[in-house]
Parts: sequence; structure tokens; C-alpha cells
Amino acid sequence: MVDVSRVQKELTECNRDREVSGVSIALHDGSTISHLTGTIAGPQGTPYEGGTFVIDIRLPGGYPFEPPKMQFITKVWHPNISSQNGAICLDILKDQWSPALTLKTALLSLQALLSAPAPDDPQDAVVAQQYLRDYSTFSATARYWTEAFAKSSSTGMEEKVQKLVEMGFPEDMVRSVLKSVNGDENMALEKLCSG
Repeated sequence: MVDVSRVQKELTECNRDREVSGVSIALHDGSTISHLTGTIAGPQGTPYEGGTFVIDIRLPGGYPFEPPKMQFITKVWHPNISSQNGAICLDILKDQWSPALTLKTALLSLQALLSAPAPDDPQDAVVAQQYLRDYSTFSATARYWTEAFAKSSSTGMEEKVQKLVEMGFPEDMVRSVLKSVNGDENMALEKLCSG
């Protein structure tokens, strides 16, 4: 069973200094405390700078003695993150997890991973090869993906809202879902259709 009081304390602690740390956590669509959504600011001086990356966080029943399950919702071009499904290769989310670590520590580790990829232990071999063999193309692609998927621009957002409302979905729900998927229209439609 998830330690609810610990998780609530961690949420408060993580969100207290989000302007400084660049990470935050919220309940996923107001659901149970075992399903959360994290956000990470792209680190300065990297191709991810200026982006906001959304992370799906699921807490297993054994948390904090078992690591949280984390996956990028925002598409990201990075050797240690799957460009297909957002799976993450990071030791503290696997065998190096310790109950002394927190959700904030895990999100800060993901932020650090964006700053310092480990292409020799990749999650996405294609991206890792590009990183090692043609860094300028890797960097340009990562910047492009950040622009396309991790920056929610208000321009175009109203058009997305209008389009989804015209499909018959309530406007407040559309805005909420679009915000939760960082403006990704396709993901928003998928979420709205699945209930």
C-alpha cells in the first residue's frame, strides 16, 4: 500500500520551490495519489532549454520501497529516453532506487539526465548513435523536438480548442486535457475519446 502521508508531504515539498528547481508534481486528473504527473523545465544550455516536459508517474503499492514508474509523456529526442513511448533508462528508477530518495529527487535526476545524456547505456539506440556520430544533427533534432512538443504556444491553442469543441467535447474538459498533454492535439483527442 502506498504511504499516502509520505506522498502528500513529497508533493508539498516538491512544489514549494518549483520556480527555483524547475520541477513540480500534481495529481493526474485529480485521480488517486498513486497516479501523478510531473513536469520538468528543460535545462539551460541544452537543446531542451525553454521546454516543459511532462512525466507520467505511477506509484507501485510498495512505494517508497519500490521505485516509482516514470515515463515521458512529452516526446523527447534523447539517447536515454525512448522516442517511441517515453520509456526512461535511469538507474535510480530501477535497481539503484532507495527509500531515502523522493519523487523530487527522481525528477531532478531526469532533469540532470537531459543535461548529461549517457549514450553508452541507451534506451533509444538510434538516438544514441546519432549523439555519438553526429552531435550537431542530434542537437538540431533535439531542439526541433523541444520546439514542436515541449513548448506550448498560445498561438494555435485556441484553434485546437475550437477544433475539439466542434467534435462535441465540452470546452472546459478540452482545455484541461490539452493542458495536461502540453498542447499535443493528437494525445488530447486520444484522452478525450478514452473517457
